[in-house]
Amino acid sequence: MSEKIKFALAKGRLAEKSVDILEKCGIDCRCILEPSRKLVMTDVSGKYEFIFVKPSDVPIYVEHGVADIGVVGKDTLLEEGRDVYELIDLGFAKCRLCLAGYKDTDLTNYRNSLKVATKYVNVAKDYFDGKGQNVEIIPLHGSIELGPIIGLSDIILDIVESGKTLQENDLCVLEEIVKCSARLIVNKVSLKTKAEEIKPLVNKIDEIIKTQN
Repeated sequence: MSEKIKFALAKGRLAEKSVDILEKCGIDCRCILEPSRKLVMTDVSGKYEFIFVKPSDVPIYVEHGVADIGVVGKDTLLEEGRDVYELIDLGFAKCRLCLAGYKDTDLTNYRNSLKVATKYVNVAKDYFDGKGQNVEIIPLHGSIELGPIIGLSDIILDIVESGKTLQENDLCVLEEIVKCSARLIVNKVSLKTKAEEIKPLVNKIDEIIKTQN
């Protein structure tokens, strides 16, 4: 009997887009689509289990083997730095990790330490360390745009999709750090111990993504 494959998914848009792909792979995802507060669900075949977690926790569950496969944004992967295989760029949930602030902000001409508000603390540290630039990183977890507006920070580091929120607050992108999208990640041990189940599924997902693109 084949082993059950466990997916870590973040409820919301990432899960909805993931379901579209999984259904094209022949997986019955009705249990996910039905309204429920359950955090762990199994498909009717009993072959697949779905664990619903916070987006930032997806790489943690996959790294520790609680889940075999996960779908997570590249921004989260960069911030978490977990020991997992990143196998496929799924091409949805596209955004950019950017530095943003007021238009006249000069990122290179600061007498004192540049103050950066962000929830991506590790990304910010790695980025500015790489540039050899002295910064003070201020961790925030909501309404990051408030940083420059109320004088808490000089700039912010955050994901940008349409840029509308920045515009409405008289802010703009100052520098793009990296383009991001949803990624398929796999536990390193699972890819070996459940190779017969996981590899064909990964190959099928890869084919679907290539066809869509």
